[in-house]
Amino acid sequence: QLQASGGGLEQPGGSLRLSCTASGFSFDDYSIAWFRQAPGKEREPVAAIGWGGPTALYADSVKGRFTISRDIRSGSVYLQMNSLKSEDTAVYYCAGRRSAAISMNAATYNYWGQGTLVTVSS
Repeated sequence: QLQASGGGLEQPGGSLRLSCTASGFSFDDYSIAWFRQAPGKEREPVAAIGWGGPTALYADSVKGRFTISRDIRSGSVYLQMNSLKSEDTAVYYCAGRRSAAISMNAATYNYWGQGTLVTVSS
């Protein structure tokens, strides 16, 4: 099971860092991705990183503002979100799949966290 944390309320232009950790297994050989779902909208991919890192993929809407990274020692994957915008408001989910290949396709991910709410508002 994956656990996402770090969400909260932030003002536009601010920053948040989300964390994704695994319980019950090590995801050293898993690719990890972040997805988000805003109220009334479909889930969309945000960023993904391979098991070896640091190669990553980003949605166009977050390129240059968000950075995905993984810390092998702690077994965590992070999503650093800078220059936040109101349109970044959503529930953010981390997901994992046992593959070296990076994917932004949610259907290919087997393990999902419970989600953490990010609200960007003044």
